[in-house]
Amino acid sequence: MDPRYTQLEQAIRTGDVEAGKAEAVRLAESSLSPLAIFRECIEPCLKNIGDQFSRLEIFLPEMMEAAEVVKAVQETLRPYLKAGEVAQTRKGRIVLCTIQGDLHDIGKNIVKAMLEVNGFEVKDLGVNVNPAEAIRAAKEFEADIIAISALMLPSLPYVKDAIEMVKTNEDYRRRYKIMVGGGPVSRDWAKKVQADGYGDDAVEAVKQATSLMGL
Repeated sequence: MDPRYTQLEQAIRTGDVEAGKAEAVRLAESSLSPLAIFRECIEPCLKNIGDQFSRLEIFLPEMMEAAEVVKAVQETLRPYLKAGEVAQTRKGRIVLCTIQGDLHDIGKNIVKAMLEVNGFEVKDLGVNVNPAEAIRAAKEFEADIIAISALMLPSLPYVKDAIEMVKTNEDYRRRYKIMVGGGPVSRDWAKKVQADGYGDDAVEAVKQATSLMGL
């Protein structure tokens, strides 16, 4: 990586929000464009962090700290973006939840951290979320993707309900993609219920979300 980005990369890796914001401003005011900062520093750094996480070289707390720095840097750089460039710094908006009948959230939290650290904006609805509530939140958040986690077999019918609510509504079908994952969810089952994407772990969830956004 270009030595100019060393301090920003260090701030992301150590979870230092204030240092990250200050360095982002310094770089932007030194004639570097925000898009260059994202493409040449933030994205490669986050890809490396994601790879380290998948190899268990770092863990969830480090992932979440890095995500917080990146979110702060994005907001800090927003005033420096030219018209039409804001969308180029975002990969997409995702509503994430554990579906109704299921109270597990550890896997969901890991997926959230991985998505955020890879440039997605995520609204986490928590656990035991009714399908209609997930769709309502997607409308309010102007989401691109609805991501549903299920860790218990009895909750799978609710996942199916959410998918059917989207697929049988013309407006929803055009607007939202649905990706699913969790212990009892298989790729074959996801295909059978017409989910748009399936991830068997957090790394795959990021790949699926990226693919669904056409990136």
